Amino acid sequence: MAFEPPQRLVRALRESAPDGDDWLGKLPEAARQAVALRELTVERVQVPGGRSSLVVLVRRVDGTPAVLKLAPPRFRPEAERAALAHWGGTGTVQLVEAPVQEGVLLLERLHPDVSVRSLPEAKALLEAAGMLRRLWVEPPAGHPFENVAERTGRQAAAMRAGAGAFREVAGLVDAALAARAELVAGPPEDRLLHGTFRQSKVLAGERMPWLAVGPDPVVGESAFDLARLVRDRVEDLIASPSGAATTRRRVKRLAESLDVDQERLRGWTLFRAVESGVRALRVGRTRDAELLLEFAGWL
Repeated sequence: MAFEPPQRLVRALRESAPDGDDWLGKLPEAARQAVALRELTVERVQVPGGRSSLVVLVRRVDGTPAVLKLAPPRFRPEAERAALAHWGGTGTVQLVEAPVQEGVLLLERLHPDVSVRSLPEAKALLEAAGMLRRLWVEPPAGHPFENVAERTGRQAAAMRAGAGAFREVAGLVDAALAARAELVAGPPEDRLLHGTFRQSKVLAGERMPWLAVGPDPVVGESAFDLARLVRDRVEDLIASPSGAATTRRRVKRLAESLDVDQERLRGWTLFRAVESGVRALRVGRTRDAELLLEFAGWL
């Protein structure tokens, strides 16, 4: 079959590598080779899919359903493999093969169209928060993961450059950078984090009701991981006349439910929202940027 990448993936890859690379061009042949090597039967490419990988629904030789995932090196698929191996299926999707090819993962099949986001908001937050508690474990010795200070350091540098191009957000950028500087100054917490956790990253499964997928693992403090969850359904928050108050209550409730310092959670939520907003501005996703930066202003 033709392994046509979904347009969502094409757009995201162009945003992350504006000068282009050859990964997309090589993708159809790489997918065909990965399928042939494992003697898989292809059902379909998952659409709309994610923003960092091609996801193909397949069946193994014995008929077991599985997922074949191919991602470019800049999205750190080998770090994802290492994190999933360390979690061993506790709260996450399972690897179903030992490493065979770099950038290619074969995973257990979940229900790709049913995420925690399909639940009512309060129930979704409760389920998602409970999932994080299972993921926050000690990283393996000699692990390959970057830490929060390293990742956010790169992001902070890009934000400073973006603030020069978009002066209207300079005040928010300054506040976000100041928050980060204070947060990374203290003794680092050493937990393995999902890195990009949100409701849509938790899918229904057979082995367990809900399992996390698609980590971009990083080592650091729990508040960093929880911060992305705070802004879930941001479009609904912005549309609500009580959005600002709801956001502050959400910070308080999530911090208390997971024993996270409330002010540190607020600071990381601010930094991550502004970073995402400036990045959206830089690539022309104006509507996304407006939502994120208005949300950040409430913090």
